Amino acid sequence: MAGVVTLGFLVTLEFAARHYGFAGPVTNQVREVVYAPKSGGLLYAAMALMMVVLTWRERLIAVSAAIGVDIAFFVVRWAAGADTAGGHPFGNGALWVILGLAVIAVTRRTGRERVLLLKGVALALLLMAGRKTGDTWLLITSKTRPTVLDQYVATADHALGNPSWLAGRIVTATGPVGFNFLDFVYGNLAVAAVIAALYQLRHVAVERRFPRHHLVRTFLVIGLVGPAFYMIYPVVGPLFAYGTGTEHWADVSLWAPDMPPSEAWAVADIWPRTLPPVDTPHPMSFDGITPRNCMPSLHTAWATAIFIHSRKGPRPLRFAGTFWLVATLAATLGFGYHYGADLIAGVVFVITIEAALRAYDRGWDRSGLRLVAYGATVFAALLLSYRFLPLAMAEHPWVSGPLLLLAMVSVIYGYVRTTARWEPKTEPAPRPEPQPELI
Repeated sequence: MAGVVTLGFLVTLEFAARHYGFAGPVTNQVREVVYAPKSGGLLYAAMALMMVVLTWRERLIAVSAAIGVDIAFFVVRWAAGADTAGGHPFGNGALWVILGLAVIAVTRRTGRERVLLLKGVALALLLMAGRKTGDTWLLITSKTRPTVLDQYVATADHALGNPSWLAGRIVTATGPVGFNFLDFVYGNLAVAAVIAALYQLRHVAVERRFPRHHLVRTFLVIGLVGPAFYMIYPVVGPLFAYGTGTEHWADVSLWAPDMPPSEAWAVADIWPRTLPPVDTPHPMSFDGITPRNCMPSLHTAWATAIFIHSRKGPRPLRFAGTFWLVATLAATLGFGYHYGADLIAGVVFVITIEAALRAYDRGWDRSGLRLVAYGATVFAALLLSYRFLPLAMAEHPWVSGPLLLLAMVSVIYGYVRTTARWEPKTEPAPRPEPQPELI
């Protein structure tokens, strides 16, 4: 059923993308069987996830085959004089291995072994499809939402002290070193997620089954549900609505994205130097290229999910989860991609998703339903307050700011308290009663 729903969703997005004149997620993924992939690292990360179902000998064969195929592709492209057209010169081999193991599962495996291998392949394909789906969603938001609500969020953000403006000044002051360090962390969030997921799935090859709940589930649901709110609440971010767009970082960035200038659509070129005025906000027109991907901040949601799922790991993994969360929050604000209000909504969003998945595994008991309903209510209240009460929030920051933080903290507290009760209790080992000594 899940496979049918996912396939139907991908086909729907494919038709929607074709309607607006560009290739959809299915076409883009099929092209990477031959053409240079957009992200070779993601394909190898997907293959690494798939290999949790393999033995060590099978993993060695799979990696060797992937590298061999990539070398063959490199030689053929070099001999034909074909360039990568902006893609990576590696990654095709990983995709070929994933598809090859799908064929092996159908033709050479039976019973539980076939199901387990197909689950591993599906995990890899879903990770790749999630990336392609996200890219298509962003294009659709830019084509279908000609107006954005940045003025509303920027006004409401006065209640939080305009953190994006402050973080933007700090990142600007750090120069190329600080910017590119955060940019590397920000751009490799999926790699951090795969590392955490590999730890959670490390026993799959031995136990021959997947755990009931793991990070990949949360990641996929965030990517599936989150972009729907981009359509409901389109926001481009302070870098675009109040700045010059990606041109602002062109002089310091080593990997500057190739995007057309958006300054002509901005309210003014004031980010991050001058705070936006506290005035009555209005919807504003924006270009048909810049994604409306701010509300809620899904990078914050994904980084928070990594943090949550790393809590039960060893100390290095817990440290890495904390580092990636802090660095991602600094990047989302400091690059001008998000407002502070987006981050609060992103945290509430991911905790509600995580609670819903865990409550589903438990059979939707009363405590799970209550937690999910509360998180969804707070999330809806945040979006409504940003849309209809931004001016009041900006005029009374000492009241509205703490209330926003308190709402987020209350959801976090509810999650921690409720899930702590769900954890299995370990009974202490019985101690033998002292016996009287024989004299």
